[in-house]
Amino acid sequence: MEIPAKYDPLLTEDKWYKYWMDNGFFHSDPDDREPYTVVIPPPNVTGVLHMGHMLNNTIQDILVRRARMQGKNACWVRGMDHASIATEAKVVAKLKSEGIDKNELTREEFLDHAWEWKEKHGGIILGQLKKLGASCDWKRTKFTMDDDMSESVIRVFVDLYEKGLIYRGVRMVNWDPQAKTAVSDEEVNYKEVRSKLYYIRYNSDGEDGYVTIATTRPETILGDTAVCVHPGDERFKNLHGKKVFVPLINRSVPIILDEYVDREFGTGALKITPAHDINDYEIGDKHNLEVIDIFNDDGTLNEKAQLYIGEDRFAVREKIVKDLEIAGHIVKIEDFINKVGYSERTDVAIEPKLSMQWFCKMTDIAKPALENVLNDNVRFHPPKFKNTYKHWMENVKDWCVSRQLWWGHRIPAYYLPDGGFVVAETTENAVALAREKSGNKELTIDDLRQDEDVLDTWFSSWLWPISVFNGINEPENEDYNYYCPTNDLVTGHDIIFFWVARMIITGYEYRKAQPFRNVYFTGMVRDKHGRKMSKQLGNSPDPIELMKKYGADGVRVGMLLCSPAGGDLLFDESLTEQGRNFGNKIWNAFRLVKSWEIDEKIEQPESSKKTIEWFKNILNHEIENINNLYEKFRLSEALMAVYKLFWDEFSAWYLELVKPVYTKPVDKKTYKQTLEFFDILVKLLHPFMPFITEEIWQLIDDRKTGESLMVEKMPDSESYDENIVAAFERVKEIISGVRNVRNENGIAQKEQLNLKIKGKYNKEYNSCILKMANLSSIDETKTKIDGVVSFMVKSAEFYIEIGNWVNVEEELKKLTEELEYNKGFLTSVMKKLSNERFVQNAPEKVISMEKQKRDDAEAKIKVLEERIEHLK
Repeated sequence: MEIPAKYDPLLTEDKWYKYWMDNGFFHSDPDDREPYTVVIPPPNVTGVLHMGHMLNNTIQDILVRRARMQGKNACWVRGMDHASIATEAKVVAKLKSEGIDKNELTREEFLDHAWEWKEKHGGIILGQLKKLGASCDWKRTKFTMDDDMSESVIRVFVDLYEKGLIYRGVRMVNWDPQAKTAVSDEEVNYKEVRSKLYYIRYNSDGEDGYVTIATTRPETILGDTAVCVHPGDERFKNLHGKKVFVPLINRSVPIILDEYVDREFGTGALKITPAHDINDYEIGDKHNLEVIDIFNDDGTLNEKAQLYIGEDRFAVREKIVKDLEIAGHIVKIEDFINKVGYSERTDVAIEPKLSMQWFCKMTDIAKPALENVLNDNVRFHPPKFKNTYKHWMENVKDWCVSRQLWWGHRIPAYYLPDGGFVVAETTENAVALAREKSGNKELTIDDLRQDEDVLDTWFSSWLWPISVFNGINEPENEDYNYYCPTNDLVTGHDIIFFWVARMIITGYEYRKAQPFRNVYFTGMVRDKHGRKMSKQLGNSPDPIELMKKYGADGVRVGMLLCSPAGGDLLFDESLTEQGRNFGNKIWNAFRLVKSWEIDEKIEQPESSKKTIEWFKNILNHEIENINNLYEKFRLSEALMAVYKLFWDEFSAWYLELVKPVYTKPVDKKTYKQTLEFFDILVKLLHPFMPFITEEIWQLIDDRKTGESLMVEKMPDSESYDENIVAAFERVKEIISGVRNVRNENGIAQKEQLNLKIKGKYNKEYNSCILKMANLSSIDETKTKIDGVVSFMVKSAEFYIEIGNWVNVEEELKKLTEELEYNKGFLTSVMKKLSNERFVQNAPEKVISMEKQKRDDAEAKIKVLEERIEHLK
């Protein structure tokens, strides 16, 4: 078969992905093999592929493909998250563009539109992942609002409610005025912003005088119900028990005393707005203050504010400052930098708001999840994230799980006509419980009103490793008991609280076991300048376009080349180019081997025998190293090890040593062994570069229909001799030394040279040195030779007779520089060996190595000094 001159990823990738799909290589069913299970962090149904997805899914695919080739029953479960806030926002925007107001629709009508949008636009990302080569089990694709997934969510909510862990109450929550819903503490991002600190005068009630407060939010004074001072603050002793007027609306409010007040901040007097600040709420609750909520759900002011009704909170801030100035209440305004919370979903400033919500108690159910990460039943890679996790879990707060949306899992709480509510998995159960609670046997579902809210999206995601195998609804089903606990979770450290911690919680709450054994945390993908990627900066490349340009394999390699576990990835497009170039290197090496003519009659040269022996040993040494790196989740280093094995050892040395002279044939033994090595190398490369390796593997030999590299056995490391590996490193140094002499003296490779050696060296590789260095002979000498160029490897000295080519002045300069370097090196070694603390505390092996360095350096210095003397 003729092999194309260039590898074309665009032709290859679709062909092999279809072949893998058609042959069902991605699908998994329980059997007698050891399972290897990975569940994808489900992307939002609204999502499209970005660089973070590329990194995360490349890593998952590498782990899954390797496990499959190790003979494990690999199951990689794909899926999507319904993304309540993001999806509802998309649907509302679509309706708005069509002239439809969500508020004019019934819930059922809106959900019809939402499902229609999901079917039409949702899940684009899953198709895009196929371009990357993701070898997931598409037949197992799940969606968090599938019937069985929804059933699991509702069942868990009811169970936690019955255990007393879910409760309903009025609490201060983080309110997103754009999405018009509460969000959890973990969904709030705090940013430093340039604000103003407004000093505002509150006049006394019933006497002359005033008190000045400082606030960054003057619009909230309309909800003030007290001013608070520290009881020990002498400046305000005369105000104890007095009242002041809230500016502009003249509401009389008490001056209260509380040690919470920071006497150093502002003026030392604090305005109290219980409805719009969590700390004010707690003070208000303690002092039994009135709570006046002045905001509508969209962040506009309501009738309780008395002024600026219907206007946006930020517009009111500007207006009220002007009105306060006119009325003489502004004392001064200062620039001020403070932290403001923003919604993680909409990037809108959060409004603290008192609201009736549903909460999940976290303190007790979090304890097993903390214990089993600290004892490494669940291992974090890198382990530094254990401290972050520990801090959060030890300070975990109750989780607000309700959201004021329509798209999502509707809370299964049903309100009775005469007050009270019941929580039930089905409407039938709800009616039965309602009849029992009310004593009214005539109640029907029409008499009950289901809660309007839906559950936080993360309330379904925290069940993901269990629910994708239906482990909540059918705890003893075959799939769950075979595939779980899952093996490795690959995710970003930014959702360690949102998702990872909560999944571990439900794992121990519902299965008394870890949901996964390892968590590999990826870093954030940034540009090469360290900036976060964003559309605004224009520094976020389109992954699909990158794959068109460099091929999926090139992009996968490029991502891994700069991706340490847990560390941010500084993406540079030149790395994907490097990945593509590596693919071209592999392809060209394969074409070279396949172009050789075979002569079955000729004997295998000695140089080929020795080279094959060496490469077998270096290959097995590197397979062992690569496996160790995999076990430690050092995947970038594993890739680099395979990369160097192929590029440096196989291409640069092995192929150069065994390839036949131009136009001459190769012996059959060498050719066969070279293809066997190629077969092993593409297997090692396959998890990283699935497409090009499949293409080459199919061309190495005649393959039957249904055969594929991706289900071949991954090579195991066999025994190897480190002495052979080390000896060949000396051979490389000798060959490189001859090449350097040629380059420095302008001697063409075609000119044969004679090499003489004084000192110890391994003669059994002479055939390799003769071929690669193009030497006419290698002879030993016991005496120094004058008028020649020399170099050293260890303590052996090598001489090359080059007649009139030698430049004595240049040679002396080179030898003098080498002498000075070795003297400096010897000085550094001697400092260590003369350090008593080092000698007493260092392992014996380390001291022995330092002594060997000393001996080698001294020998080299002696030889160099003699060489210089001979040339003078």
